[in-house]
Amino acid sequence: MRSLPTTPGPSCCGSGVLINDKFKRVLQNWLHVVTAVFIGGLLCWGIIRTFQSGLLSRLSIEADHTDLSPTLDEKLAGSSVDLPGLSSETPDNGNVFYEKAGFKLHVNTSYRLRPRISDWDDQRRRWLSKNPHKKGIVTGKSPLFLVSSSQPSPCENPMGDHFLLKAIKNKMDYCRLHGIDIFYNMAQLDPAMVSFWVKLPLVRAAMVAHPEAEWIWWMDSDALFTDMAFELPLDKYSNYNMVVHGWERKVFEEKSWVGLNMGVFLIRNCQWSLDLLDAWAAMGATGPLKLQIGKFLTSFLSERPENFEADDQGALIYLLNAEKERWRSKVYLESSYYLHGFWVKLVDKYEEMRRKYHPGYGDDRWPFVTHFVGCELCSGDTNTKYSAEKCRKNVEKAFNLADDQILKIYGFHHQSLQSSDVLYL
Repeated sequence: MRSLPTTPGPSCCGSGVLINDKFKRVLQNWLHVVTAVFIGGLLCWGIIRTFQSGLLSRLSIEADHTDLSPTLDEKLAGSSVDLPGLSSETPDNGNVFYEKAGFKLHVNTSYRLRPRISDWDDQRRRWLSKNPHKKGIVTGKSPLFLVSSSQPSPCENPMGDHFLLKAIKNKMDYCRLHGIDIFYNMAQLDPAMVSFWVKLPLVRAAMVAHPEAEWIWWMDSDALFTDMAFELPLDKYSNYNMVVHGWERKVFEEKSWVGLNMGVFLIRNCQWSLDLLDAWAAMGATGPLKLQIGKFLTSFLSERPENFEADDQGALIYLLNAEKERWRSKVYLESSYYLHGFWVKLVDKYEEMRRKYHPGYGDDRWPFVTHFVGCELCSGDTNTKYSAEKCRKNVEKAFNLADDQILKIYGFHHQSLQSSDVLYL
């Protein structure tokens, strides 16, 4: 015999309760929808207003390069300062042929690093006269401003960001010891300047933003200071506007692509330098001429790879040869110490250097800079000559060689150049 259900069946009263519950649920759902639409509308309105405000601000800035708000000046400098270098000129359009010294190269001159400045020396002189307290603010001698950068996105190589962290720590240590300001950039300042060329708009921006700095010092992210005691002999360059590690014979007689290295260089904060950067950048702006210029540079220079797009190093060597009267006399090719030191020739000698010598020489006895050209620490796309493991081990040695000079101040040293472990002295 089937048992009776324990739950009573629906009645008239029970049906009314169910109907009321359904009505309440429908009403609540509609209230949720209305609330969501209202909140969504507020968010959209806020986004549109923010976009409009940002766009208008950007258009306002681009319409008038000569005006900086006092509020921004106060935030950046602590007081209202009339920053120079913001006047602009309309760039020339069209193409030209370089026909100096028998060399001929088709270059697009419609591109210019902006804003175009033609009276920088006068602007800078006036600014320094109005702000005498800023002169020499970087160092007590000849002011330096170090600039370096890396890509804005994470490294493809899993160890790449770790290497970059060590490299910037190394640069900060050197700058702290010698009273040098440093700017490390991770933004691409000009979409037309990519790959090797990103340094040009950054160096130029540093010049304009820091008229108090006499020299802008560029250093690649994969270059490390390995002699923390060595100081640049700036008095030696009083008659020059640019200092690059290189050799006169290889640049001007052999016209060799490896006659100098653009990984580390000094450039004076003056009109000559701004003019050079403009002439230089015209050979590297992204566009159809870039590959053509690369082919020309390969035909013009020895030891340059085939099928290689225009690069900053080859372009500078070309300019120094093609327009000697304009550029050559103001460029100092330095080889008496390692402003740039090729890691392959140096790292294996570190232990011997430590036994025989001490920091402060900057040359073969103890290299000032060790540059890991070809290792591509961030991308991981190493030169076929060097394995990723070899690059990793040698970067570790270079970093520890420099870091030991810092740790010694605090009473420690690395267990070995291959180890991150430290011991008491």
